[in-house]
Amino acid sequence: MSFTTIKNASIAELLQTESAKRDIDWLKNSLNAAVELELATLPPYLSAWLSIKDLNSPAAKLIRTVLIEEMLHMGLVANMLTAIGGKPKISTVLPTYPSHLPGGVRPELTVYLAGLSQTYLDEVCKQIEYPENGPIAFFLGETFPTIGAFYDAILEAFKELQPNLSETNQLATGFGPKHNLYIIKTLADVEKAINEIKVQGEGTPLSPDSDEFGGELAHYYKFDEISHGRKLIKVDNVWKYAGDVVPFPDTYPMAKVPEGGWSNPSPEVQQLLNTFNNVFKLVLDELESAWINGNQDILDSAINNMFELKTSAIQLMQIPLPDGSGNYGPDFLINV
Repeated sequence: MSFTTIKNASIAELLQTESAKRDIDWLKNSLNAAVELELATLPPYLSAWLSIKDLNSPAAKLIRTVLIEEMLHMGLVANMLTAIGGKPKISTVLPTYPSHLPGGVRPELTVYLAGLSQTYLDEVCKQIEYPENGPIAFFLGETFPTIGAFYDAILEAFKELQPNLSETNQLATGFGPKHNLYIIKTLADVEKAINEIKVQGEGTPLSPDSDEFGGELAHYYKFDEISHGRKLIKVDNVWKYAGDVVPFPDTYPMAKVPEGGWSNPSPEVQQLLNTFNNVFKLVLDELESAWINGNQDILDSAINNMFELKTSAIQLMQIPLPDGSGNYGPDFLINV
């Protein structure tokens, strides 16, 4: 069965395809589904990060590295897709929130937008990144498709199909000293990229960090350090939240964004919402254009614009809701 005629095929559908029928179109559809999945994590993490008053605080720095790595992961997937002749779909696939994760992953999880709090860490951030396997015991009895299993299937398809990998329109850039987007030239590069995405997202079965990719903690554990208020370290060869203090930061009390967005906002609030959404839409348009045209300058502009969102976001987060239940915040309603 070819997926050339299936629009927005879910990860569950893609994984149900027999291995023998996972052709190059299956691989392109799967990689676009992975782009969509990585993209869907940005609004909840941006909401948490932007709600922190001191963006130089330890907690803010932890969340910022997660944001950078999610951008890197999306870039690696886009490079893999471009390498086999596909075109990443980025500008039109952002979900509206609250929503489930794209592709049928963690179907019981509803992702909503709000400011950083212990509740938001527990209900959204940590749940998105919940490890399949890890050095600290976790068990949910899950039977639905997992992100790790999906990436494993993508890697197996690359190994089976052995497609020619073109460098045309792929992009490379530095997201920081430990985060580099690189060109996918060989099957070994594909395997490295998928391993990096999995390790940085959920950790390995033996460790929440990896020397291979800079020694940083996987995303779940970064969020959990904020929850526990302590760095995760090894004590007598056992991982424990017993390191340096990670103070819970002062935040703007951004309330949970309701379905369909804020009700009857004032002209001031609506203008700020529009300003934020227009910039974020520009970011997504630039990301898609960067890979379609193989233009590094457009990618750099998109990255810079993403971190310029804070001006309008912080203004919104200082405006109380009429009912006193908290403050406004970005709604990320860009495709409605």
